[in-house]
Amino acid sequence: MTEAQGDGRPDGLTGAERRMWEAFREGTVCDLGARDAGLDDPHAGRAWGPERRVRAEVVAHLLLAGPAPLPGRVGRLKLRGAQITGRLDLSGAVVTPYVEIRACRFDGEVQVSETRFGTLRLDNCAVPRLEGARLHTEGDLHLARCRVARGIRLTDARIGTDLLLGHTVVHRDDRGRAIAADGLVVAQDLQADMLETHGEVSLRGAKVGASMSLRGARLSNRDGRRALNAPTLTVERTLYLTSIGLSSPTADPERPYDWGRTPTTGGPAQRFECRGGLRLDDGRFGDSADFYGARFELRAEQEVSLRRVQTPELRFVGEAPELGRVVVSGAKVVKLVDRSTSWPGRGRLSMEGFVYEELAPRGHFPLSRRLEWLEAATPEYSPEPYERLAAVLRAGGEDAGAREVLVAKQRCRRATLSPAARAWGYLQDWTVVYGYRPGRAALWMAVLWAAGTLLFLRHEPAPIKADEHPQWDAALYALDLLLPVIDLGQQGQWKLEGGWQWGSAALVLLGWILATTVAAGASRLLRRG
Repeated sequence: MTEAQGDGRPDGLTGAERRMWEAFREGTVCDLGARDAGLDDPHAGRAWGPERRVRAEVVAHLLLAGPAPLPGRVGRLKLRGAQITGRLDLSGAVVTPYVEIRACRFDGEVQVSETRFGTLRLDNCAVPRLEGARLHTEGDLHLARCRVARGIRLTDARIGTDLLLGHTVVHRDDRGRAIAADGLVVAQDLQADMLETHGEVSLRGAKVGASMSLRGARLSNRDGRRALNAPTLTVERTLYLTSIGLSSPTADPERPYDWGRTPTTGGPAQRFECRGGLRLDDGRFGDSADFYGARFELRAEQEVSLRRVQTPELRFVGEAPELGRVVVSGAKVVKLVDRSTSWPGRGRLSMEGFVYEELAPRGHFPLSRRLEWLEAATPEYSPEPYERLAAVLRAGGEDAGAREVLVAKQRCRRATLSPAARAWGYLQDWTVVYGYRPGRAALWMAVLWAAGTLLFLRHEPAPIKADEHPQWDAALYALDLLLPVIDLGQQGQWKLEGGWQWGSAALVLLGWILATTVAAGASRLLRRG
């Protein structure tokens, strides 16, 4: 281009480009639209005439070497309803003016790799591809309501305030990724409500300074392994993978619904949906990770993986996937908020090393269902999940529930033992419930004492020493046989023969069994104390 005007305006500008140039100097909006909603839709596919076309090289020239603004004005590019022909390449540049491009159609990809902006807003635009590796903005990056045909790349980008991706639709690139943003840093919020992606969203090692919201988003990667791949993601406040309320229409034609509300009971809402695996391994979330109303559609080999996640509150209140697995192994949370219907069945849940301190179930979640939750996570016996649940129940004052969990642990363990040890386990279970029901031991002792008393009331044996023996007392003798440690002065003083001798031996043996099981239960209580 050659300069023909004193303000640096190149020769050969079209009428639309001259309007854009003048609007830049004045700091006003250059609206090239037809003022008709159907004709102005950049995604409708209707052809736009030359009166709406501006060349990408002219846009770049305006941003990088544009004219000084008119006195008292601020030079800025605010373009609406234009078709930008060619590839807009600003790679490595420093763009000083404010940039806002709305309802525009790009014919070529947008190249902003290693570019520095104050604020960049692309709103409701059709973009073949956005290449923004190591992009840096001092303010916001807005990509709301856009349609991107071949993916967005924001690897190692630095966003000075907010990143907005709400209502944007992004299709996959040649590598199967819709959004590639590994190492992305957002100083404040990442807002991607109602985002729709067709390909992997990769946020490995990304950091968000406030909250990250994908409420009502629909992430899909039918041809790949994961729809959201975000290990070591750090969100200083809350990660929202939740439903979003759809309230009544508004008067703003560009915002037909108020999208930002929490769903109300019975009100219209759109769920967060993930069609493909989700990976948040080693993530850190400062306030909570919220899955309220989330829906997962997985293949058998895919996972919702929350390995080693750390957060004060995990709200796992969505729908259990019909296939695939949920993994929370090694995760550490303070409060677990969940529903009985949120977790998958046996063999499809893993929680080895899962640490939580409080339970806050939503809806009906009785202890019997909670035990089924543990069984689903331990197809092969593992004591740790049972002991963790028992500790949490005991800390909450539910001692009876804690005992039920520990009994269930012993019954689960019993299946792994040898036949002899398994038989001993059944005997402990039937008699004193592994020592967790001491009252049952007293009951068995009373029954055996009564039976022994009735047995020996029918027989008064001869003393071993005729001149040195206590008075015969059937009840005292039966009790002396049952108590294996205490000597009441009856056992060893009388001659028993035949069946009577076998009866006394049976009482001694049963007494030892009761004493052993009670001692085992007492030792467990002491260890827990």
